[in-house]
Amino acid sequence: MRQIETDVVIVGAGPCGLFQIFELGLLGLKAHVIEALDKPGGQCAELYPDKPIYDIPALPVIGAQELVDNLMKQAMPFAPTFHFSQQVQQVKRTDDDRWLLTTDKGTQFNTAAVIVAGGVGAFEPVRLKVPGVPQRDGESVFYSIKDPEIHRDKDVVILGGGDSALDWALNLRGVANSVVLIHRSEHFKAAPVSVEKLMAHCDALEMQFLTGNVTALDSGNESLEKTDLQSIDVTSLDGITRRVELDHLLVFFGLSPKLGPMAEWPATRKKNQFVVDTEKFQTDQAGFYAIGDINWYPGKKKLILSGFHEAALAAFAIKEQLNPGKKASLQYTTTSTLMHERLGVDNPFSDDEIAA
Repeated sequence: MRQIETDVVIVGAGPCGLFQIFELGLLGLKAHVIEALDKPGGQCAELYPDKPIYDIPALPVIGAQELVDNLMKQAMPFAPTFHFSQQVQQVKRTDDDRWLLTTDKGTQFNTAAVIVAGGVGAFEPVRLKVPGVPQRDGESVFYSIKDPEIHRDKDVVILGGGDSALDWALNLRGVANSVVLIHRSEHFKAAPVSVEKLMAHCDALEMQFLTGNVTALDSGNESLEKTDLQSIDVTSLDGITRRVELDHLLVFFGLSPKLGPMAEWPATRKKNQFVVDTEKFQTDQAGFYAIGDINWYPGKKKLILSGFHEAALAAFAIKEQLNPGKKASLQYTTTSTLMHERLGVDNPFSDDEIAA
């Protein structure tokens, strides 16, 4: 079995995990990153790469995939090693107070520090439970949109009443041949401004909204492939069933977190989140840290920007863990010669010049 010895292992390559690489790198620490997906970005890249994000400091708006790309670029000076398409199955304490991680691919990591940055486990979309759906997954039934052009000039039906459903209904207007949004009621969980826009487009006959639930799929005549889709039956609350013709069915019922093997990892949890302190973001197990949505502490807010803050403090804690008795000094990337050397950039203003 292949074993890798390292100082730090990050579990999860979402935005917080990627920023953790950067914060460790500034302190001279390199990391191995284990990611269950086949690429970096986590939920941002897998589920809504084109969705705009508005609460990243100094960026009034940025696409989810663009944020991931920028974080990857920011991390590159520190040469992280990624291990994609691998899931950590076991985490054990070794006799010398290190950690041994074993993945489903048989790779082992012997490390001094573990940072879990994997969200609240592996998210899975809530599936549409109607006969015929599973074999059409990715062909004519979709739970995420990776490339809007796939739906160009198609008759599209979107299911759901949250932000993702309404955002994509609005974004696909003008791309798809037609857009119909179906939700079980007239009450939405989406932003009010999105609901107003949706209803305005419906009033202008630019799209359509129906209440009800999908109760059956119809692939049409025998000449159609089994993955094709010609129509769906939609049953309203009054029991009336309508047949809606379509090419593609987009399902946005939300996400269901699956903690998976993490449920057995050795740290105290609350509501499937690892309990951490707010000084180091360390769990009750020395050398075992958690940042981002997977952790819990009083006042916790599940925001990307909060995860960035947590990554910074965790990095300093790990630096001090690896150098007992030595305080990790704070240096500013604006002026520190050492920081510029690690980043591989020119240093136009040194600390001495600013002091003068």
